[in-house]
Amino acid sequence: MKEPFLTWNEAIAPQDTAAMARAKAHWDGVAKPLDGLGKLETAVVRIAGLTGDENVSIDRRTVLVLCADNGIVKEGVTQTDASVTATMARRISEHRSSVCLMAKTARADVIPVDLGMLSRVEGVRDLHVADGTNNMAEGPAMTEAQTLRAIENGILLAKERRAAGDSILVTGEMGIGNTSTSSAIAAVLLDLPVETVTGRGAGLSDAGLLKKRGAIARAIRENKPDPEDAFDVLRKLGGFDLAGLVGLYIGAALCRLPILIDGLPSSVAALVAVRLVPNCKTAMLASHCSKEPVAQAILRELGLDPILYADMKLGEGTGAVCMLPLLDMALAVYHGSVSFSETGIEQYTPQGGAPC
Repeated sequence: MKEPFLTWNEAIAPQDTAAMARAKAHWDGVAKPLDGLGKLETAVVRIAGLTGDENVSIDRRTVLVLCADNGIVKEGVTQTDASVTATMARRISEHRSSVCLMAKTARADVIPVDLGMLSRVEGVRDLHVADGTNNMAEGPAMTEAQTLRAIENGILLAKERRAAGDSILVTGEMGIGNTSTSSAIAAVLLDLPVETVTGRGAGLSDAGLLKKRGAIARAIRENKPDPEDAFDVLRKLGGFDLAGLVGLYIGAALCRLPILIDGLPSSVAALVAVRLVPNCKTAMLASHCSKEPVAQAILRELGLDPILYADMKLGEGTGAVCMLPLLDMALAVYHGSVSFSETGIEQYTPQGGAPC
């Protein structure tokens, strides 16, 4: 399926290199060593390039937690049953989950969204596609129509948040079984063995890990996804949460909104999005590298360098939320620090040679 992905790709504006140059020049004029804040400076410059404005602001921020159930849970690949998805979605709607408590500190709103849960939950935004996916170990997880609808719902969310005045988005997800779907997609798109890409998720035993690997391998054999067709891979091995995240990345780029990648499912969705709509990468910022074994390989494939290495694997958007205070501190320096001209100190210039 090439349409509508080609249309979306062509509609995404390229990075504004002039705005990036102005942002870089501003950083270099701040009274500090050149590139002293490292990747944080790079992130601010990339946001300037996306928005076309070197006066970077991320004051309005929202965590979108996309919730869905996955049929692969029937294979016993998780510690808990599918009911936990709805339980956690309810806690998020009540502002009582981990990401909500962290987001409060980071001054971010949190919105849970039902893309395909088995149970409806009051207080959760309803963009429901179906009551969970099919069991991918027995056949395709979703139909083409369902997959595309979930992607379009993600684009809709990004457009709504832009209209609401948001200046940065944070990706989150909640779906029991989605490290299995994510690992399956990663194995196919990166051409890696199932054993290499599959981790313990929420803490599987050795026996549980073997069962999880077996179910993923069976799903790949059963569905024979085309590694050159990311939509085919997503439809057969993914979930409504991942498809919604794919749309969220595309929509963010269409709206010129920076968007923070979270953990494994979020990273896998980013990989699928870039394979389908390459230009959407302009909106993506990597926050942290999940402890899941394939996380670093995915970010390396995307050419994105995470800032945090904290061995996190909680999900919900918790890792990406940790990035917000760091960006706030970087922007405090960017906007508030004195310049070399104000101090009377001669501005640093690149001297060449390898950095120490």
